[in-house]
Amino acid sequence: MNNLIKFIISIIICQSAGIFGSLFSFEAVPVWYSSLTKPDFAPPNWIFAPTWIILYFLMGMSLYLVWKNKIKSKDRKFFFIMFGIQLLLNTIWSFFFFGLKSPLLGLIDILFLDIFVIITMIYSRSILKLATIFLIPYLAWIIFATIINYKIVILN
Repeated sequence: MNNLIKFIISIIICQSAGIFGSLFSFEAVPVWYSSLTKPDFAPPNWIFAPTWIILYFLMGMSLYLVWKNKIKSKDRKFFFIMFGIQLLLNTIWSFFFFGLKSPLLGLIDILFLDIFVIITMIYSRSILKLATIFLIPYLAWIIFATIINYKIVILN
């Protein structure tokens, strides 16, 4: 498979997770989420969609860089497994938080997501440092989201 196809597939995989997650948030944000008490530092709702589009693209870049790397290793195999798990946890968070309207389940999920993103980054670093760099904004954003999620649980 050539690298252009790997690139396109990597981006589609990550953006698809975002699209799937948005199915749960689309209707919940204007009514349910807007009614929640949120911390003062929570960003406005309009910032989430463009931020996630960029983050899913960067995640796709990381996936692509590891995928196109020809070195066969256990770390590469574990990267793919951890990447898949964290992407699934990312998507499930939207279902828990917005679909089930459960900030508590969302918080539990996002704590695992934080851990699995860090593990994914550890494996990506052993393969290609640039793949890890592409995941740094994602990790920063989900840690920020974890704090917001925690505060929503406390405030509501």
